[in-house]
Amino acid sequence: MKEFFIAAIGFYRKFISPAFPRCCRYYPSCSQYALYEFKFNGLFRALCATAARILRCNPLFKGGIDHPIITRNFKFCVFSKTYEGRFNARAQEFKLWFIPYKKNRYYIILAGEK
Repeated sequence: MKEFFIAAIGFYRKFISPAFPRCCRYYPSCSQYALYEFKFNGLFRALCATAARILRCNPLFKGGIDHPIITRNFKFCVFSKTYEGRFNARAQEFKLWFIPYKKNRYYIILAGEK
């Protein structure tokens, strides 16, 4: 079921969203927020958080930065090894940052692009 919502968000971002001006009051945009929610959280929590975010995205609210909060239990960290046997942080390209919020809850922040 989550795959259906992720595909629907992808369809919206590719075909519907370009027809309208950018008017989201939050960063990341509501569609990116919903995509993170459905990828990293359960279906019910993602639906509730996305609906609340869309209802807040109107002129009555101030807007601003509102990163999604995910529930994740990180048990290990994976490093890439170079051929010399040393750990190389540059060999791994970071796309998302997980910033601790509470126990086993993290903000998702998109890493800067080059």
